[in-house]
Amino acid sequence: MIPITRPTSRHTPLWLLLGSLLAAPLVHATNFNTSDIEAHGHWHSLTLSLGDERHFRALQETSYSDSILSLNFTPGVCDLPWLELRVELDEHQAESRVANLVPGDLRVDHETIHNGMAEFVTQRGDSGFYVNFYLDEQGLLVEEMRAGETLLLRLDRGEEDYWFMSFDLNGADSAIGRAERLCEAAS
Repeated sequence: MIPITRPTSRHTPLWLLLGSLLAAPLVHATNFNTSDIEAHGHWHSLTLSLGDERHFRALQETSYSDSILSLNFTPGVCDLPWLELRVELDEHQAESRVANLVPGDLRVDHETIHNGMAEFVTQRGDSGFYVNFYLDEQGLLVEEMRAGETLLLRLDRGEEDYWFMSFDLNGADSAIGRAERLCEAAS
């Protein structure tokens, strides 16, 4: 299992945020270019590109100094975005691998509790790890994120070893909407 330290609550400078976005594991730790960055409250929307490949991202990087929550859209399948959490480890990973698969729950404010699985993934050469969420009703969660104030997250790492996080949703509606529109325009 990946050693995880509890994230802190300082703000990440935008240049550090963009540097970490380049390492996103969209295609085996390939570095993507970022463009079309727009701020939306505590969220941002942007375009990731590499050659002809494009992805569109809505992200929140202000709740923790070492963690970024993102909702990612790919042209052709814009209706199937993926939710991802990146946590900085301050150490480059030696290999790409699935390090763990644990139960995870997400909830916006006092809305639906979304139970699912959270896959912890490392990418060779990347200084962080990624948590990819697999939920039955992700569309409903995205709707709730767009209307809510706070996203609550709980990961059950076993034997009552829980990891809790919360993300401010101020600006999520406009950031998610823009990323989705950019995706649809590129499809």
